[in-house]
Amino acid sequence: MPLTALICDDSMLARNQLKKSLPADFDATILTASNGLEALAILRSQEVGIMFLDLTMPELDGIGVLEAVKAEQIDTFAIVVSADIQPQMQQRVMELGALAFIHKPVNSDKLGAVLKQYGIL
Repeated sequence: MPLTALICDDSMLARNQLKKSLPADFDATILTASNGLEALAILRSQEVGIMFLDLTMPELDGIGVLEAVKAEQIDTFAIVVSADIQPQMQQRVMELGALAFIHKPVNSDKLGAVLKQYGIL
């Protein structure tokens, strides 16, 4: 069964940039969401193997998404991609189950290394 990936960011530019930063051999169906509520609707309706999640978004932020994923035991890997570099925020997302925290703008080498580290690539 092919992998499905979800990119959740309120910026279309950031979503497109992250798509372009994915390694060429990342074989997945890519879905997008522009806020946390859209992301949760997708996560609740279909299997998503990995989610790339921004933190600062309208309607429901990334922390809210991670809290819901944890509370509802939604089976997905989460990689937070954010410009928020506060150590407390990085610690919080890891406590909520994120695999990694990648700083914006996304570096394709770093993204590929994280995907390889967790056996996703």
